[in-house]
Amino acid sequence: MKVIRDPIHGYIKMDKLTLSLIDSSLMQRLRRIRQLGLSNLVYPGANHTRFEHSLGVMHLASLLTEGISTVSQEEKEELRVAALLHDIGHGPYSHVTEGLMKHYTRQRHEDVKHILKKSEIADILSEHGISPAKVEDHIKGETDFGKILNSEIDVDRMDYLVRDSHYTGVAFGLVDHERLINEMQFYENKLVLTAGGVKAAESLLVSRFLMHPSVYFHHVSRIAETMFTRAVGDLIQRKELDPFELRMMDDAGISEMIRKDDGYAGELAERLSRRKLYKRALYVGLDEVGEGVLKHRKHNRRIEAEIADMAGIDQGDVLIDIPGKPDISEMKALVKMNGKMVSLDEASNIVATLEHAHRDNWKMGIYTPKEHREAVGKIARDFFDVKKTTKQFLLTELE
Repeated sequence: MKVIRDPIHGYIKMDKLTLSLIDSSLMQRLRRIRQLGLSNLVYPGANHTRFEHSLGVMHLASLLTEGISTVSQEEKEELRVAALLHDIGHGPYSHVTEGLMKHYTRQRHEDVKHILKKSEIADILSEHGISPAKVEDHIKGETDFGKILNSEIDVDRMDYLVRDSHYTGVAFGLVDHERLINEMQFYENKLVLTAGGVKAAESLLVSRFLMHPSVYFHHVSRIAETMFTRAVGDLIQRKELDPFELRMMDDAGISEMIRKDDGYAGELAERLSRRKLYKRALYVGLDEVGEGVLKHRKHNRRIEAEIADMAGIDQGDVLIDIPGKPDISEMKALVKMNGKMVSLDEASNIVATLEHAHRDNWKMGIYTPKEHREAVGKIARDFFDVKKTTKQFLLTELE
């Protein structure tokens, strides 16, 4: 048994099996994939990787299963492995390339069965009598005990919220994961919180709510990630990059590839390397555009072309960023109270209030080079029929 020192959880224990997995090329690749994509353009310290996050998730999963008597030793080992390997399917820059891979390969980062079966990891698992298919089922939360890794409130969330807060320096990641773990149990084959864990769950959701606009959806990060995604997508469309190969690349590899391109992808890469980012021509919430705007998510390229044509500029100078519908899945986590199970938003008024508040975090962005900002903004406002908002005056302006 060896230990690894982690800045979040302290010493993490590693046995022979986990040490073998860590030394595999697939796990080592995670050292070269940033956890927060391009957020280091906003927070210079946000350079932590999927590797240390995976160690943290494994550590928390081990703590949780230790306190549950219904989990067999074999299942504990499977879950420990699944926790360690849960992110090996991530492409470069983590979630930044997730949409591209899903679109072109029909696979998400949780779809790892083929990776596990055709790699050195398969040999390691076989040596220890562990089924790759069972590991993937745990990773995807498709088993009862897999809910520890992938459910409304899981150890994955517990680790990344605290870790991301630590490395960005944003003091919102105050999650009492030890209390949460101690107050989680299996009841009727479901992972549930006891009543004593509600306050800790509230802390987790408040943290996630505050981290969302400050870190995960910071407008500079969104602009940079949209530019990066478009650059990589350009290479794929021109058959310069196989999307299946993209999944096995690391941050440095794909960055070098787009930098060497002598076309549109290269132009965007040059802007990113000098932090000469596009600007917000339009940045509005659901109250200003309505939920009907979500239907345009599949037609970004066509709309970009129309807006660019009306503005008399190149299509590549207009980028549309329409996030999915705002959702806090954690609200539906089950809580065991007075002998019955209720959803977390029923057990907590704070959580119920966050559902509406989280809607305000959603923003649609239209990005363009600085010199086209005014023209593109006016056209985009007309195109999306943006409602005018009430101007807020300072008291000094009314004197």
